[in-house]
Amino acid sequence: MTESEARGARYARELEGHLGWLDSFTGPALGILAVASGIYTYLGVQSLLDDDGVMSAFAAIAYSVAVSVGIFVFWSYMMRLFPAVRSARARTGLLGAMGLGCMAIVAMSSWLNAAALAGAAAVEQHLAETVQEYQDSLERSHEIALSAQGLERDVARVRQSFEDLSEQEAAGSLSGLAGRGAVFRVLRQKAEELEGLESQIAAQSPRIEQAFAEGNAILSRMRALTVEPGPVEARSVEFSESAVRLAGLIAQLRQLSVAPLVQRAAKDLSASVVLPELDASTEANRSAQTATITSVLEVLAQRAATLEGAAQEVIAMQPPTEVSYTPISAADAVILYARNFVPSWAGAIAIDLLPAVLVFIVAVTQGAIRGGREGAAVENTITLGELRAALSAMRDIEQTRDAPPAAGGAAVDETEAPVESQPAPAPDHDPRRAEDDRVTPLPGKHR
Repeated sequence: MTESEARGARYARELEGHLGWLDSFTGPALGILAVASGIYTYLGVQSLLDDDGVMSAFAAIAYSVAVSVGIFVFWSYMMRLFPAVRSARARTGLLGAMGLGCMAIVAMSSWLNAAALAGAAAVEQHLAETVQEYQDSLERSHEIALSAQGLERDVARVRQSFEDLSEQEAAGSLSGLAGRGAVFRVLRQKAEELEGLESQIAAQSPRIEQAFAEGNAILSRMRALTVEPGPVEARSVEFSESAVRLAGLIAQLRQLSVAPLVQRAAKDLSASVVLPELDASTEANRSAQTATITSVLEVLAQRAATLEGAAQEVIAMQPPTEVSYTPISAADAVILYARNFVPSWAGAIAIDLLPAVLVFIVAVTQGAIRGGREGAAVENTITLGELRAALSAMRDIEQTRDAPPAAGGAAVDETEAPVESQPAPAPDHDPRRAEDDRVTPLPGKHR
């Protein structure tokens, strides 16, 4: 045997010694990993069950035990079989089986482990996200309501313009007829309508501010619930109640917007004009009043169109997003916000799939052992244990050969020298007689 073959044999024997020592605690280590995964699986299953009775606890225990046994058996199979196979086809098949097994383990255990590790934090994350959505919706509703309140200035300007025109008519600057005649009454009629609309808009401001302040107070309480100590389930109940109240306030803010009211009033401003009876004494004066009223109606239509356009801009503003709080379990929250809990997911998966690394380590080591033994003679690759077994087998054979003969028979002396070969029989010699002559007689027996 060459020097390289001797080194390879020693290398293989060294690796076998390491594997033998590691194999002594590999099984218990797999068992500990499987039990740990089962415990976290039990905690995850409990977070999914609504009932806290005995049957629910028994069901959670049964599921976690099944997971632990399945993980232990699966990785025990892989630890023994994958390193032992040599052909590429067999290894490919086992790799496929390992991939399916890993997916099954993640599906039945890892996500529940993640729920046990980060379930409460994930639910708190869901509460925080919901608070932010409610805050955006509340602020947007308040912004739209304030924009609608800004229409009060537009209404006030139109009202003031009609009051100024009425004063000019009273002084005789419009129709040429001083006093409070038909033109004056038309102008005052529209000014009073706009004044009433202005009062309605102003009356909404305190209600809007009160609803916004109350909404902010509810939001503050909801934020506090996301970080308070204690079980997250109890906090979720109070959070849900606050969310219902806040949703009502947001809907109220949307209803307090006066933009639709201003739009309708602007349409009615020019459409619903009650023309008074012309009260001039002469036909010329009545013609002047008619021309002035026509001009007033044209101005009225322009002002109404401007006011309607301003209200339409407010109505066209993007409405707040509809927000609805939906309570979710810890397991669902972990999946929904998985990107925020990558370390927890990594730990939950690693505790289940860590034995895969051990399988590959053993496979690589077994391959190195087989490579070191290639080309070496049997006497250079035999281990001490195999040598002891061979020596023991030889002793058993010798003891069996030297055992005393059985009763009624004589022992066969196998060490006795064989009888010299007889000369070949003549061609006409009886073959059966020649065969009998070639038989060595047993000691103590005579023919």
